[in-house]
Formats: sequence, structure tokens, C-alpha cells
Amino acid sequence: QVQLVETGGGLVQAGGSLRLSCAASGRTFSMGWFRQAAEKEREFVAGIRWSGGVPSYAESVKGRFTISRDNAKNTVYLQMNSLKTEDTAVYYCKATDRGTVYWGQGTQVTVSS
Repeated sequence: QVQLVETGGGLVQAGGSLRLSCAASGRTFSMGWFRQAAEKEREFVAGIRWSGGVPSYAESVKGRFTISRDNAKNTVYLQMNSLKTEDTAVYYCKATDRGTVYWGQGTQVTVSS
């Protein structure tokens, strides 16, 4: 069983930056970020594998968000720059390990105009 703890959400003005962190209680195969805005479906934001490789991003965040990981800390980060009001959502960390999917509790990101 892997526990995920997300931190770093908050309120920021449009154009600002935030960094989210997700600490896993154990090593996982891959980790990523999803988000869910009010009355919308949860959507993929960014993903990265522990083994390396090119991270993947949703088109809507490419060039603005950067996902990275610290394997020694079992932690993945999401640096969010040039935030827009449409980035407002609850951001969830997702991890997979040997076919099992784990989700964090979510952290609210609110971008004001």
C-alpha cells in the first residue's frame, strides 16, 4: 500500500507560480498529476516515470508546467508557471505500482484574475 501526500496548493494571481509536491510512502513505477475543475471531469496534467524518460504533458499546460522527481525522496513535483484562471482546480497526485493505482487526497489551486 502506497500513501500519497500532496502539498503546495493555494491562491495565486494570474501569471503567478506555484509548486506542488507529492510524497509517496514507497517507490512507485510512475507518478503524475491530474486535476478536476468544478463540474468537470478529472483530466491528465503531467506524468513521469521513476526510470526516467521524457515526461508527458497535457497540451494545455505544455511550456508552463514542469514535472520532476526526486527518487531518493520518493517525491514528484509540479512547477506551475504563468498560471491562468482556467488552471483553477483540485490537483491530484496519482501513482502506479505493479498495476495498482493510488491517488492522493487532492490540493486546491485557485488562480484569480
